Amino acid sequence: MMVFYKYLTIEGLKIFFREAGSPHHPAIVLLHGFPSSSHMFRDLIPLLADCFHVIAPDYPGFGNSSMPTTEEYEYTFDNLSLVIEKLLTALRVSQYILYVHDYGGPIGFRLAVRNPKRILGFVIQNAVAHEQGLGEPFALFKALWANPNPATKAAFARLTTFDFTKKQYLTGACNPYLISPDGYSLDQFFLDRPGNSQIQLQLGYDYRQNVAAYPAWQHYLRTWQPPTLVAWGKNDFIFTLAGAQAFSQELISIETCFLCGGHFVLEEQSLPVSLLIKSFFGRIYSWPALK
Repeated sequence: MMVFYKYLTIEGLKIFFREAGSPHHPAIVLLHGFPSSSHMFRDLIPLLADCFHVIAPDYPGFGNSSMPTTEEYEYTFDNLSLVIEKLLTALRVSQYILYVHDYGGPIGFRLAVRNPKRILGFVIQNAVAHEQGLGEPFALFKALWANPNPATKAAFARLTTFDFTKKQYLTGACNPYLISPDGYSLDQFFLDRPGNSQIQLQLGYDYRQNVAAYPAWQHYLRTWQPPTLVAWGKNDFIFTLAGAQAFSQELISIETCFLCGGHFVLEEQSLPVSLLIKSFFGRIYSWPALK
């Protein structure tokens, strides 16, 4: 299946997105994590494009989208979610499944809370809506939130180094020979651009607003009951297994699958994840494309 690489101007920003599949098929929106971009879905997109209209954007400050400075643009999860919402509106995508990973979780849950009738379901890959899901690296986030001083900012900056980027890809991998260095090298290229460290610091400090919003997201899940597939890299050191299991507290129509791999489990499990998505939503909906 062909993948198209496109740009659309939203709020004066050039937003890059990958698109594949027929617009007549159900839409699935792939929301990437930190410190990645839609590149993390490069293997998954063609595997879904026979059944879905696939859209995978890069957020402002990430990947191939515009990167205004922190003086020119306020980097908050609220603002990133509004850009993605306006992108989907411009593309006339009125209903969709949300696939969320890491930072994609806070963006996707904001989309869902604002427009619950647009959400056909979730695929959750190592993203959380419960505080028990926050793993060891969040100690650096919490120290920053409590006291944003030069020492806590410098400690937080370690999360944007090449060593930590590579660690996110390799830690917990079940077959390290399947982990292409292209992924973490490309991520680091974008992180190392002048001014990007300030962007990541601003988002890291704003992440506290996500934790504060967890009760509202949990209420949304209990109230609207979106069909949800949890496809989780079971060896992730950033988000815990308890965070994956916690979604079952709110949801009835949920399937939780623990896959052999780490935080970036798609690096080695894209085919199994694509089959899980087709199987799960094929049981939920009677879409011809999934028969």
